[in-house]
Amino acid sequence: MKRASNPPKNLGILFDWHADKQRSTSLYLDRPFDIAPDAGVDYDAQSLASLVVDASGWLYAAGARRGDHIAVIKENHFDVIVLSAAAARIGAIAATISAANRPTHLLEMLQRLQPAVTVISAETLEAAARAGIDLGSFGRTVLLGQAADDGTGIPLEQLIGSPVPQPSIRPDSEPMMITHTSGTTSTPKLVVHTAETNRAGTRLELLPLPIIVNRPKDVCLSSISFAHSRAYAWTFAQFRWAPKRLVIASTHDVHDVERVMESQRPTTVEATPNVFQHWIPLVRRRPELFAQVRYYLNTFDMMHPSIARPFMNASRHRGVMWGHSWGQSEVGPIAGSGYTRRKINKVAGFVSDNMNNMGWAWPGLMKAKVVDADTGVRVRRGETGIIMVQGKSLFADYLGETDRYEAKKADGWWNTGDVGYKDHLGRIHFVDRALDAIPGGSATEVESVLLERIEGAREVVLLSRGELEPVPVVCLDSGTLSGEAWNAASAGLVPMADPVVLNWAELPRTSTWKIRRKELRELVLAGDDTQLEERFT
Repeated sequence: MKRASNPPKNLGILFDWHADKQRSTSLYLDRPFDIAPDAGVDYDAQSLASLVVDASGWLYAAGARRGDHIAVIKENHFDVIVLSAAAARIGAIAATISAANRPTHLLEMLQRLQPAVTVISAETLEAAARAGIDLGSFGRTVLLGQAADDGTGIPLEQLIGSPVPQPSIRPDSEPMMITHTSGTTSTPKLVVHTAETNRAGTRLELLPLPIIVNRPKDVCLSSISFAHSRAYAWTFAQFRWAPKRLVIASTHDVHDVERVMESQRPTTVEATPNVFQHWIPLVRRRPELFAQVRYYLNTFDMMHPSIARPFMNASRHRGVMWGHSWGQSEVGPIAGSGYTRRKINKVAGFVSDNMNNMGWAWPGLMKAKVVDADTGVRVRRGETGIIMVQGKSLFADYLGETDRYEAKKADGWWNTGDVGYKDHLGRIHFVDRALDAIPGGSATEVESVLLERIEGAREVVLLSRGELEPVPVVCLDSGTLSGEAWNAASAGLVPMADPVVLNWAELPRTSTWKIRRKELRELVLAGDDTQLEERFT
C-alpha cells in the first residue's frame, strides 16, 4: 500500500514510517550518540528505526509502562529524540530535559514529573551530587556513561539486548511528549504536547514552501537544543522531505562545527541566535565553509543583524536567504520573516538596524492580536501591547502547574508574555519580553544597533530597571570600551546608564543559549533594590 505523503502524527511510529519510505534521509553526527557510543556517526533510516525499537526494549526492561512518565536528562544530542520516540512506542511519555539546567532546577522538574524511569547521564548525576542534590531517587535510574559510584542506578549496558515489547501507541489526543521552556527567569516549565498539538505546530514545515523546505539535494545542518519542542517539529519535517543528509552539530563548539562543516558542506543551516554568534570567529576566519549555504534559519530567540551579516556575506549563493522565526515552546511557530543579503546589509549601523519585524502571523495556522496589558482590550495598529495568539498548536498543560497554564489563557487566547505592535500592514513587530521592557524604546532594537556600532562587540544585553535608565552589559572579543567609543555607539539611542563590561564566558545561559537575565541582573546590579513587576512570568 502506498504511504501517505505526510508522516504519522505519533512519534512512536515516525521512525518506522521514515524507514519504509521510498526516499529517506540519513543522519551524520558530530559525535556518537551517548546511548550508542560504539555505533559510529552515520545512520541510515533503517538503523535509526532499529535503534528506536531496541531502546523501547531498554525502557520497558527498566520498568516503564504505558502511561508512565520517563525523564531523559543528558547532554545535548539527537538521541534524546530517539529515546522519546522509544517511550512513545510503548505508550509512555518522555520528558526531554537538558542537562544544561541548574541542578536545583532539575530537581524541581523531577519533582513535578515523578517519573517511573529516569535516564540520566552520569556526569549530570554527579554534578548535582557535588551540589548536595540527589537526582537519583526518581523512579528507576538508568545511567549513561561511567559513574564514579557503581552502585548508583543501572548502567544502560545492562539493558541492551532486552526483549522488545509490542507497540502500544496512545491516541493522538493524549499526551505524547513533554519538553520544557528555556527558563530565562526561573525554573523551566514542563510543557505537555499531544500528537495533535505537535502536528499543528509542524504543519507549516510540512507544506511545500519554496526556499525554506529542504530539497532532495540539500545537506541540512542543525545545531539547536534537541531537548526542546523545536527538535520534534524539525524531525517530523525532515523525515517528510528527506534531504540528502541531516547533520547534527550537538556541541555548538567552534572546532567541532568547523570539522563538520568542512566534511559535510551543508546547504541549509539552523541554529539559535547565540550559537550563530558563537560561530562568528569561525565564519570570519573560514568563510569558504559557508560558501554553499543557500538558507539560514534561527529559532528560539531574537536575531541581531550584526550576527546574521557575516554568514550571509560568506555565502556565494546568489539568492541566499535568512529565515527569522518567532515562536514559543507552548505554541510552536507564530510568525516569521525572510531577509535577503541586501536587506540585512543596507541598514548596517543605522537606528533601524534590527530584525524585529516578524512579518504576519502564519495564515491559517495562527492568529495574533495586541492588547492592553492592564485591560486586555485590543489596541490600535501601531500601539504597543501584549501579544496574544490563538491556534490549534497550543500545548495541553504545564505539568504540575495547571494554575499557571490557566492564568495565561483568556477566551482561547494565549498570553505570550511578549510586547510588540502591529504596523499598518498587520505585520508583527517584536519589542521586548514584558519583563525586559525599557522606557522609551525597545531593548532588543538597541542591542542590535550597539552590536553593530561597537567594534569587537561579541554580546550586548540591556538590563531593564523599571523607570530608571537601563544598564548595558557589553562583552568584547578583546580590548576595552572607551568613553569616547561608547558615546559614539550610543548616539541617537535611548538614555542608558554607563556600560558594564564582562567576559563572554561570565554570561549565564540557558540550554538554548539564551541569557538568564535574572541571574545576570543579580550579578551586575547587586545592591540595586529596583523591583520589577512579575505579572508576566
